[in-house]
Amino acid sequence: MDKEISQLEERAARLLNEYQSLRDENRGLHTRLDALEADNTRLRDKLAQCIARVEALIARLPEREDA
Repeated sequence: MDKEISQLEERAARLLNEYQSLRDENRGLHTRLDALEADNTRLRDKLAQCIARVEALIARLPEREDA
């Protein structure tokens, strides 16, 4: 009986350690995800600005006369 209890205690300790490890990893992944989403938003905004600038430059180009 003592052996079974000891085995259960060891298993519970391993499960608790694994749970804490996974929880820490999950927290880190959420932090990384937040940073990547912020970076993605920043890059999307920068791309939209670039597109607007290119469109403005294209609008200023003279019409082709050889058509």
